[in-house]
Amino acid sequence: MSRKKVDILLEGVTIEAVAAEGNALAHVDGMVVFVPFAVPGDVVDIRVFRKKKNYMEGRIERIVRPSPERQEPACPHFGVCGGCKWQPLPYAMQLAAKRQQVEDQLVRIGHLNVPEIRPTLPSERIYEYRNKLEYSASAKRWILTGEDPEAIPPEDRPGLGFHVGKFFDKVLDIKQCRLQKEPSNAIRLFIKRFCIEHGASFYDIRENTGWFRSVFVRSTEQGGVMLILCFGYEDQPLREALLDALSDQFPEIVSLYYIINRKVNDSISDQDCILYKGQDAIYEEMEGLRFRIGPKSFYQTNTLQAERLYGVAREFAALTGTETVYDLYTGTGTIAQFVSRKAAKVIGIEYVPEAIEDARANAAANGITNCEFFAGDMKDVLNGQFIAEHGRPDVIILDPPRAGIHPDVAKVILDAAPDRMVYVSCNPASQARDLAILCRDYEITAVQPVDMFPHTQHVENVCALKRRGL
Repeated sequence: MSRKKVDILLEGVTIEAVAAEGNALAHVDGMVVFVPFAVPGDVVDIRVFRKKKNYMEGRIERIVRPSPERQEPACPHFGVCGGCKWQPLPYAMQLAAKRQQVEDQLVRIGHLNVPEIRPTLPSERIYEYRNKLEYSASAKRWILTGEDPEAIPPEDRPGLGFHVGKFFDKVLDIKQCRLQKEPSNAIRLFIKRFCIEHGASFYDIRENTGWFRSVFVRSTEQGGVMLILCFGYEDQPLREALLDALSDQFPEIVSLYYIINRKVNDSISDQDCILYKGQDAIYEEMEGLRFRIGPKSFYQTNTLQAERLYGVAREFAALTGTETVYDLYTGTGTIAQFVSRKAAKVIGIEYVPEAIEDARANAAANGITNCEFFAGDMKDVLNGQFIAEHGRPDVIILDPPRAGIHPDVAKVILDAAPDRMVYVSCNPASQARDLAILCRDYEITAVQPVDMFPHTQHVENVCALKRRGL
């Protein structure tokens, strides 16, 4: 049965508050209306496209009267690109909304007993703060409102940019992105121009055909760039011409990789990254520590804010120098090494083998001898036998993926009974679910939201836990 289309125009609606998932909300005839790209105080006409029993979803048709709080977005693609939806919100309002999001998940929905939640730690930079971006190629770019598809010349049909909203096969061609420092934009524009001038085919996402698929740009605070280009099939002369042209044009590229990816999805975790020119890694520094970042390494995307985040984790761990610390989901061992100076021993566990290789290399390069790292699925590695071999943890720090921790992992943690825990999460909803399990034996003693992604609804949250009875 086909879903009935909804097309309702609500006129003169006053936006009341910031809501979840990057939306704002209003009330009309007793129903909640969710709409993106709006600011509290805006008076807008809303085109409703989905109506449920208790709420409606829509988009702004017209801003009748802008809110006094509304700010001009800095990005030329705002409103079409699916990212950075909160650009019209003053930054102080963004921070308050993220704190409220944490409170809603932990207290209102999760019914957890928490102390007063601290104000969200602001990001030092609210633009050009990312150290990694992925641009996707498309043989048929997203057609903008007002464009005549038939009038678009062939050279303007491909796109290189970001996926649009919820459409897996739609790519918005990006002229300028404010998320990463140059030469990120210049590199992307150069690649697109080169491919068009040399007749290179752009990837067709639906048909899984075409040569040029995507590009990853990783950068450091010191100015070094790692570039990873992904191709749908091998064309050695064309590939080498493009890679050589990039190397000649951008001396900032100190590490140049390519991947031949013949599978349907764009993930590179299972692909061979082939070093074409330069170093096999780039390096970032934090508190005098140097971290190796390979093509598949996980590293916090906001470098400057990551240092503040790890500082909070270390503060909450309350180390005295005698503790055995388990750093679960350690990535490239950044948190483990960040706290190692104040611990007797640190054990890091991570699923990605390449990340563990980087963690070991980082520790050795930094002269850290009290960290050990192990690769494997957390629920398989972390068990009673592992703890018996490596020592009971006094403190556990965990920074899992968005999905949170597996129930088996939670059980092992509770059985290990560390004195203190620090739970770092990029998803307060899954964090609240996990904390409900852990709070059987623990109490939450501190909560600190951290803004890693300005102009988005995403928030990192750090909770300190202490075993009951201590």
